[in-house]
Amino acid sequence: MIEKLMPRSDEFFDDFDAQCAATMEGARLLHGLLSDFHDVADRVRAIKDAEHRGDAVTHAAFNRLHKQFITPFDRADIHRLLSRIDDVLDLADAAAERLLYYEVPDSTPDATELARILVLNCEKVQEVVRLLRHIKKPEQILEGCKQIKRLENQADDTLRSGLARLFKSGWDPLTVIKWKEIYDIIETATDKCLDVANVIEGVVLEHS
Repeated sequence: MIEKLMPRSDEFFDDFDAQCAATMEGARLLHGLLSDFHDVADRVRAIKDAEHRGDAVTHAAFNRLHKQFITPFDRADIHRLLSRIDDVLDLADAAAERLLYYEVPDSTPDATELARILVLNCEKVQEVVRLLRHIKKPEQILEGCKQIKRLENQADDTLRSGLARLFKSGWDPLTVIKWKEIYDIIETATDKCLDVANVIEGVVLEHS
C-alpha cells in the first residue's frame, strides 16, 4: 500500500543511460586512438574527460540512492549496476593512460581488436540498460545479455591469441610487459560488461 502512495523515482534509469553514454564515448575514443595512433596526449585527455563525466553521474546516483525511499528495483542491484558500468569506463581510461605513460610508439592489431570488441560490448550494454525501463518484457533484455556473454568470450579468445603473438614477437621484454598489461586491462573491461549483464539478468528474472 505504501508503495502505491509514494512516488517511484525513474531518475535512476536516466543515470544508467548517462553512465552508458559516457562509457560508450570512452570506449569509442580508445578504439579510435588505437586504430589511428597520433595526438596521444590530447586523445587520452578526452577519454579522461569522459571518465570524469561518468564518475559525476555515478556519485550523484549513489547520493540519490541513499535518500530515495522508493526505487525502481532493489537498491543493492542498483548500486551494483552503477558500480559495474563505472568499472568499464574506469578500465578504458586506465588502458588509455598506459598508452601515454608507457610511451608506446604505435598501436598493435590485437590491442585494436580488443578495443573494437569492447565498443561492441558497450553498445550492447547500452541497449539492454535502456530496455530496463520495460522490464516486464524481458525477452529482448535476456537475449542482449547473451550477446554480451558471447562478445566477452570473443575478447577472451582475442586476448589469448594476442598474448601468444606478443610473446613470439621478439620485442624487448619491457615492451612485452607494457603491452601485456594494456591487453589485460582492455579485456578486463569486457569482463565488466559481462558483470553488468549478470546484474541485469538477475534483476529481470526476479521482476518478470
